Amino acid sequence: MFYAIVGEDRPDSLAERLAARPAHVERLKALQDEGRLLLAGPFPAIDSPDPGPSGFSGSLIVAEFASLEAARNWADADPYVVSGVYSAVTVKPFKKVLPA
Repeated sequence: MFYAIVGEDRPDSLAERLAARPAHVERLKALQDEGRLLLAGPFPAIDSPDPGPSGFSGSLIVAEFASLEAARNWADADPYVVSGVYSAVTVKPFKKVLPA
């Protein structure tokens, strides 16, 4: 089943986010290589694809896991969690409807 993982950045965390990004992306690429990643990306803090120093307000990952517990465990080990970028993480089951 798919699960949506929504991480909310803590204020002024852009430097930590940039430092942890290579490890974060590496984990996402592993999910992609396994055919389990539906989509992933950040929420720019301003209405721009490149928010510059305004940074990001969080991220969304939708990926396939064996269970809600497995999705939570994966999210808890994310470099953005470990380095303190995220102030909160929500994990919910996700049902993909469209595109088919």
